[in-house]
This record gives sequence, C-alpha cells and structure tokens, in this order.
Amino acid sequence: MYRFHPSVKWTRGYPDRQQIVSQIRQLWKRYGLQERTKFNTPVTSVYQDNQGRWIINDPSNGRFDGVIPAVGSCGDPKMPHIEGQEAFKGEVYHSSNLDGKTAEGKKVVIIGGGASAVEGLEFVIHTNAASTTVLARSDKWIIPRNALVDIVLAWNVFGQETVFSWIPESFLRLFFYRDLSDLAPSKEGLFTGTPMVNSDVFRQIRAGKASWLRGDIIRMNEDGILFNRRLKGVPKNGPGVEVEIKADMIIMATGFHRPSIGFLPDDAFEERYQPPAWYLQVFPPKHVEISAINCTYLNAIGTVGSWHIGIYTRLLLVFLVDPLARPQEYWMKKWIDMTRFLKSRSPEGAFDFFTYSELIYWFVFCVAINPFRWKWALFVFFGIGGGLPMRVVQGEDWARNGLGMAKKYS
Repeated sequence: MYRFHPSVKWTRGYPDRQQIVSQIRQLWKRYGLQERTKFNTPVTSVYQDNQGRWIINDPSNGRFDGVIPAVGSCGDPKMPHIEGQEAFKGEVYHSSNLDGKTAEGKKVVIIGGGASAVEGLEFVIHTNAASTTVLARSDKWIIPRNALVDIVLAWNVFGQETVFSWIPESFLRLFFYRDLSDLAPSKEGLFTGTPMVNSDVFRQIRAGKASWLRGDIIRMNEDGILFNRRLKGVPKNGPGVEVEIKADMIIMATGFHRPSIGFLPDDAFEERYQPPAWYLQVFPPKHVEISAINCTYLNAIGTVGSWHIGIYTRLLLVFLVDPLARPQEYWMKKWIDMTRFLKSRSPEGAFDFFTYSELIYWFVFCVAINPFRWKWALFVFFGIGGGLPMRVVQGEDWARNGLGMAKKYS
C-alpha cells in the first residue's frame, strides 16, 4: 500500500486499520487539522459564486479559491450475492472486514484475484489457516515487491503496450513465475492493467499453504463452493471441470464501488473530456481550480505514494496564485487530445492506464511548456522555495495588466 505522506511507515505491505488510523491521527495533530475539518457533512454540490469563489453545498460552509475532491477510488465494499449463499454453514466476510477475525485451523476460500485477494491471503497466513484456496475469474499480472523491478517496469514512458513489452513479461515468467508460469496471463499485456505487487503469493503456493485456481463460481452449498475450473486461455464462463471446494470461511475479495464525484459542476463532465480524460488526469479543463487527486485513477504501474500527490497539490497552488502560469481551457484540451493521439494504438483508453515514468513526463511537460512556470519548478517537484516565485508573481503586474488578467494572489 502506498504511503500518503513521507513520514508514514507501514510495518507490512498491507497495513491494517489500526496502523492506518494511528498514522492519520498523528498527521491530524501535527498540522492542526482539528480546527479545519467539518465532519458529518455529505457533499451534494460544488459551484461558484459571481466572483468565482467555490461554495460547498451552501455559502454557510465558506467560500474557497480551489477544491480538491479527495474521495479516492475505493468506496463501499462490493458484496455480490452468490446463488446458494444462504445454505453455506461457515462464515462469509468481505476482505475489508477482517479486523478482529481469525482463520486459525480453518479451510478458507478467497473469491477474487486482485489486490484484495492478496490482502486476504496475508490475513489467513498470519492467522494460521489450515488451507487457503484463491478462486480467480481472470488472470492478472503479479510482480515482486522489489523497488528495482518496479522502477524498471515503470520506465516505460509510453504508458502502454509496445513491441518491447514481451521482454519484461518473459523475464517475469522466467525468473519470478518460474514453475508457476501457468498463472501468468496469456492474453493480457503487462502494461494494460494494475499488477499485484507481492512477493509472498508464489512462496505460499510453492510451500503448499495456498492454491490459486482459475475459473467461475457456479454456486455455494452448505460445505463450500462449486467451481468451474478453466485451463489457461479459456475465456470467462468457458468450458472447464466442475470441482467442489470445501470451506469453513469465505472471504469476498470483490473490491469496492468507486465513490462518485458527481457533486462537481456539470460542465466538468463535458463530452470527450470526462474523467479520466482531464488535464494531467485530475484537472477538468473548464475548472483548473479543481484537482481531483487520486479520484480519476484507473490503472497504473510503478512506485506510487506521497510524491505525486504533493506535485498535484502544488500545481493547483501555482495555478491559483499565478495567473500567467495558469493553463487555459483550450490548451488543456489540446494536451488531452495530444495524449490520445500518442496512445491511439493502446488497447486501453489513453488515460485508463499509465506508468509512473509517463506521469513524470506529464509533470515535466506541464512545467516546461510554459516559461512562467519555470520559476516554480523546485516548488512543484520538491516543495522547495515557494516564497521567491511568489515575489516574482507580485512583480509581474505589468505583464498581467497588459494581458488584461486580474490579480489572483493574496
């Protein structure tokens, strides 16, 4: 799990609720956020007044220069109902509801093959389950939790499948999957979706503590799950062998619903420029004062965390205080169109998948293309020296007035 602040330290790859909450509370107190936070306030609308200030729900909540929707990409748990579920004698939990539970001595089935499945696998291993079976409907790439490997894979600046994609895929099959190459996707390219980053999955499978099966759920019964096990390459719901998987506990690693950002203005969702097809993926072209950080994200590969969140936030601040550095709607749309053209051969949408090096390229291009942003480079990328550029902005009145642009700094 990525770190949302440089000071955050996780004790394991998938921290539990207690770790996350304790880190949030430390930051909460450090930055004095108690006085700046209003709880129990569902946001239903975000709109501008006649002066261009932003209002959340109604004017009683204040007026603001910018808005950061921080609802993320994981909302309420997806908990699908499976035929025959009422007959099952054991326990059924969503992967997000495992705190305080134990799988000790139990036969556990995990339904789902994504990151939530790996999180569930860590839970059952640490609580000494008798056996664990992961039931995955589709194949998904798994890469080792290794900084060097992640950096190399993220160095694909094109952010899509290329003629060279077979090289890292072959290395993963040869050196990481090895005897478990049957679990590697046969059709899905490495640069088409978010891979699972975990070094323990194959270790547990090789040690006989877990098994990973590909196929489709048929139904539950009182003892477990009837499962259509498919061979590699057979499509979903294709022919296979029906097997019964015994279970005392079933973990639904079925993901989460995406939180809605429908409270933003309607013109932020204009045709052809709807999320994730926004400027730098987070700025709607008609409203550069909005930065939907991590809300429009779909798939990516590479090291992620606090660095890009900080860059997005500092870019928003630059756009708010420096009118000459602020992108215009026309050029924001041109950048989106250019990115679409450059990734026109991608099997995914231009903004449905990116690599971290591509994201860095976006940031560098954004700063380099406008000379008035150059003075902000150290601030944008490293949070250094915001005072000097601000004084420069205050000295640029002649240029701003000459272009008929109103002052926007304070």
